[in-house]
Amino acid sequence: MREVEQNPTTEATEATESVIQDYSWPALSFDVPPLRSHHFYKQFRTGSIHNNFLKGVKWSPDGSCFLTSSEDNSLRLFSLPDTGAGADDNACSVSADEDSYAASLVVNEGESVYDFCWYPFMTASDPVTCVFASTTRDHPIHLWDATSGLLRCTYRAYDAVDEITAAFSIAFNPAGSKIFAGYNKLIRVFDIHRPGRDYEQHSTLQGNKEGQTGIISAVAFCPTHSGLLATGSYSQSTAIYREDNMELLYVLHGQEGGITHIQFSKDGNYLYTGGRKDPYILCWDIRKTVEVVCKLYRCADQTNQRILFDIEPTGRHLGTGGQDGLVHIYDLQTGQWISGFQAAADTVNGFSFHPFLPMAATSSGHRRFQVPDGGDENLHLSDNENYAALWSFSYALTGENSTSAYDVVLKDQSECENPQEDSQSLQQPYSCQSTS
Repeated sequence: MREVEQNPTTEATEATESVIQDYSWPALSFDVPPLRSHHFYKQFRTGSIHNNFLKGVKWSPDGSCFLTSSEDNSLRLFSLPDTGAGADDNACSVSADEDSYAASLVVNEGESVYDFCWYPFMTASDPVTCVFASTTRDHPIHLWDATSGLLRCTYRAYDAVDEITAAFSIAFNPAGSKIFAGYNKLIRVFDIHRPGRDYEQHSTLQGNKEGQTGIISAVAFCPTHSGLLATGSYSQSTAIYREDNMELLYVLHGQEGGITHIQFSKDGNYLYTGGRKDPYILCWDIRKTVEVVCKLYRCADQTNQRILFDIEPTGRHLGTGGQDGLVHIYDLQTGQWISGFQAAADTVNGFSFHPFLPMAATSSGHRRFQVPDGGDENLHLSDNENYAALWSFSYALTGENSTSAYDVVLKDQSECENPQEDSQSLQQPYSCQSTS
């Protein structure tokens, strides 16, 4: 087995620093509706599952590709056309009845995928780092090669009767040396260089029964390398730990439903949590956790589905989907809703900003139940349901005489097929509701 390197090589680091010095982060403009540049739906409807809805989408750390999870127990990797994947650069020339291009890689899991994540130092220029981890029902954690689709290694946890138990959530630590996995009232820590059944085990309950109960459904690390770790639970609580010794610092209560997704702000001072059957994303100031700072609305009060949200690289805006097919954009400095656009005809369960380009990826779909003896067993889905899409935003470079790492040309809206509604017709759903 080839080991995953903990850090990139010195040459790669120096090259990256040089690029960052010459690159200016694009300031996204949400006043103009984004254009749908690529869409993918047909390849999600080729199997025996009639309703193969998507479950989430995540960009790779280097931005060269994105990964989707779907109901057919498969993970699909799509490379950006300009990265040499052989796709047509002009997505507008592709018929609306066809996918923009095919997935570069399809990984088939044995059971339903619970969670997946990228290795934090993944870069396409170094094949050793091109890996992602996944956890599925009744299976150990798998580490997959993102170039060949082969299984690199597995990390196995066992219960009291020595049977394999599956993790419900996984995340690499910022150093890329360990995988933190959430179980029922347990967090297990695996060293990525030691696959197998070796792991550290930490209970989320203290001796006096204080702490965090329930299934640990989400794990996130503070991006400022402060050593803080946050975990969300289906028991409607969020806990903050120290990464080095897993000391419980405090527990946050206030979510109406079980936690399904958590994310730190880019400066590490705030934590955003979202739950199932809960219409609000809660914002917490981890320096003063007495009360919620504000609430960000999304339509998610009627679903148990995990709906992923994301914060753009500059840390200024947060984007989230919902059951109504809309993507809402919030200004995190003011907590106000600033924009929204129609991204799908069904639930938008995944939204992910590109690491450095003015684009985002969305995934959509939800479980549909058919009435017994209802006649036609086939679902009649449009190309805006159960699909993934890429969206290009208007932008301006933040510095004078700055150069962009990518030249993203926004074509006239009339030249491209774009299913979204006019942004002027979208009314502000809810502004940030302060609880102070």
